[in-house]
Amino acid sequence: MDADAREITRLWRVYRTVHQLSKDRNYLVASADLERSLDKFKAEYAPNGKVDRARLTFVVQKKDDPTSQMFVFFPDHKSVGITPIKEYISKMAKESVSSAIIVYRHTLTSMASKLMSEFSGKYRMEKFNEADLLVNITEHELVPQHKVLNDEQKKEILKRYRLKETQLPRIQQEDPVARYYGMCRGQVVQIIRPSETAGRYVTYRMCM
Repeated sequence: MDADAREITRLWRVYRTVHQLSKDRNYLVASADLERSLDKFKAEYAPNGKVDRARLTFVVQKKDDPTSQMFVFFPDHKSVGITPIKEYISKMAKESVSSAIIVYRHTLTSMASKLMSEFSGKYRMEKFNEADLLVNITEHELVPQHKVLNDEQKKEILKRYRLKETQLPRIQQEDPVARYYGMCRGQVVQIIRPSETAGRYVTYRMCM
């Protein structure tokens, strides 16, 4: 397999995972995007033997709130600087989209990260290296089932167990599973593990 073919296969896997991630965050994702074969990916995005990353950009909307949307960008630069980030912020502003994921190839410069932080009050821009999306970590046999709770479910859990937020075990925002689900500080995730005695063992963690 030559370098271009390996690159196409790599991006196909990344593209598939980021669509699964979007679905698991409760965004509307077409079945065709989740089930697209390598051959169909090649035909659509690499008809000349090379993938045009700009064409991979897509936007999704929340199932329960059409006004809540998220862009997914695939910058072509090996080292992503402030220029493409400025372009993405401009596009988000124009389309009234407040969330985005940047899927970068190799590195993101410190200036680019700083710019994203400066706009964090208005736009939530997450960054994922392509290598982090080659596989869906939630499908690994050693990763238990996770479910991010909404505000009402969180209140119910705290009330049921008579707990304060500070009494819950923690999960760091940088944790790979927390990043996959896009968890924010203060959110609670339900973790379900198999148990030989009880059938399943349920715990809760708060994102910090």
